[in-house]
Amino acid sequence: MCQLLGMNCNVPTDICFSFEGFCARGGKTDQHRDGWGIAFFEGSGCRLFLDVHPAIDSPIATLVRQYPIHSTHVIAHIRKATQGGIALENCHPFRRELWGRYWVFAHNGDLKDFALPCGEMYRPVGETDSERAFCLLLNTLRKHFPSEKPPLPELLPVLQEITATIAQFGTFNYLLADGEHFFAHCSTQLCFIVRQAPFAAAHLIDEDITVDFRELTRATDRVAVIATTPLTDNERWTAMQPGELLVFQDGVPFYPP
Repeated sequence: MCQLLGMNCNVPTDICFSFEGFCARGGKTDQHRDGWGIAFFEGSGCRLFLDVHPAIDSPIATLVRQYPIHSTHVIAHIRKATQGGIALENCHPFRRELWGRYWVFAHNGDLKDFALPCGEMYRPVGETDSERAFCLLLNTLRKHFPSEKPPLPELLPVLQEITATIAQFGTFNYLLADGEHFFAHCSTQLCFIVRQAPFAAAHLIDEDITVDFRELTRATDRVAVIATTPLTDNERWTAMQPGELLVFQDGVPFYPP
């Protein structure tokens, strides 16, 4: 299946270190060669890079690895196709507007026989079950809250309910963000780490690269990294539980009531 990578932090931060190891899984240390993508929130804007080439061979991925784009919300995805051909329109993350904000979504899994109607406002462009699920999520949120984003305690129960409905069709690990909140849902496999003071050095699993975050950070910095499997071998990652939906804000994970 595919691989997910996310970052949420309290100050704009680059994802170059994590993305270096993540890219290696797109054709070097793993077999996810069917395209990739990454989205960066910057204020109310959102940069989105997609490519059908394997991440390890992609000139666009090379640009992203070498260009320290600073963001508080990042979602990346490397694809191993299960539904839909190898085409740009089938590459994650997917992006849509809701309540005057960009929403970005990436999915790891396979939703068998997923035929629920998406709704009227949002429709898939490509052929994937993932994009159909994203459209259903957004249509459901818009139906319940037509005019503006509600407070989180009102939004979360609706998101949890539609997530559980979709997850009945198969594996539904996903990352979802709107530049304010970052949502991570674990169906089978997802983990995270929060880096904060006192910082230390970290070593990638997929590349022989070490970064000492003490040299790059301030005492008040806080960065949460979310991934399908741990990216480093000398840090303690927290495994999410199946069915768990976490919200991250300013690099802090919290559990919905």
